[in-house]
Amino acid sequence: MGRRRGLSVRLRLTLSYAGFLAVAGALLLAVVWGFLLRYVPDNSQGLLGVSPNRYLLVRTFAPAAAVAMGFLLVFGLVGGWLLAGRMLAPLTRITAAARTAGTGSLSHRIRMEGREDEFRELADAFDSMLERLESHVAEQRRFAANASHELRTPLAVSQALLDLAREDPARDREELLARLRAANTRAIGLTEALLTLSRSDSGLVGREPVDLSLVAEEAAETLLPLAERRGIALDVTGGAAWTSGSPELLLRMVTNLVQNAVVHNLPSGGTVEVRTEARGGTSVVRVENTGAPLPPELVPTLTEPFQRGTERVRTGEHAGVGLGLALVHSVVRAHGGTLTLVARPAGGLLVTVLLPGTP
Repeated sequence: MGRRRGLSVRLRLTLSYAGFLAVAGALLLAVVWGFLLRYVPDNSQGLLGVSPNRYLLVRTFAPAAAVAMGFLLVFGLVGGWLLAGRMLAPLTRITAAARTAGTGSLSHRIRMEGREDEFRELADAFDSMLERLESHVAEQRRFAANASHELRTPLAVSQALLDLAREDPARDREELLARLRAANTRAIGLTEALLTLSRSDSGLVGREPVDLSLVAEEAAETLLPLAERRGIALDVTGGAAWTSGSPELLLRMVTNLVQNAVVHNLPSGGTVEVRTEARGGTSVVRVENTGAPLPPELVPTLTEPFQRGTERVRTGEHAGVGLGLALVHSVVRAHGGTLTLVARPAGGLLVTVLLPGTP
């Protein structure tokens, strides 16, 4: 939308300074003029005398006052222009940084020196915004690249199975259908996970009271067959833990935690313990599992999309896509909570979710 160009801020400040100085000078001269003329006798006829008179004073003072006003006006314009330029110099740097960011370069920072003032506060806020934007854009690019790679795998498998069925009609049809179904199930699961992650990141959470203990029991009941097939003991304990949020997203969060604990457990004989409790004004969900030892440097990366702590056992129903803990982290963040991951010394992982509690 085009706009007519107006006066610059520097010019407007200059005119304001000069105008203010000129008005102040005029008032000062007017006061001096008024008080001075009150005590001088009037001699408009121009009669000569030894005493000063108003006529001579006006003839002498008026030109000097005009010169003084002209000097004040010029001084106000020059001084105002220099002073406004010095005061607006930080704003010029901020504008240049905004134009640079508008071209797509988010690595530029203002890093304004000097004491704390309004311009310094604005520059620091702008630098913080650029830092968050750069981090967000980099995360989105990495996520898009990883998502494309992960989605390409099941689609390529499906294409290969279809080509195999067309080139070898005598091949076992049931086996091909089973493998094709497993590949499609993995693609559907990944797509649903991506949609859930996008929804929770956008903060679109319909809030209502949710008891996390009931959510944990439902998640454990859903994953109990998987745990039994793998020889994992699944135990849910604890009391009511109420919070406010989306029941669907919170169920997905706890389900992902329990599923992650099951599929990253020991080959057999492992345990998964889920505990819920209300601690002060906080609702807590703890999921602890046995398993292989995790390197300490690997733990902070587990909440990034498409990161896997250990090799998953892939089944048609629970194919790993590396989004489990990323979804958990996103859902926790959308509900205003915190997520903590700690590697157990004996092997396995302890995950603690803290969410704002409600009565």
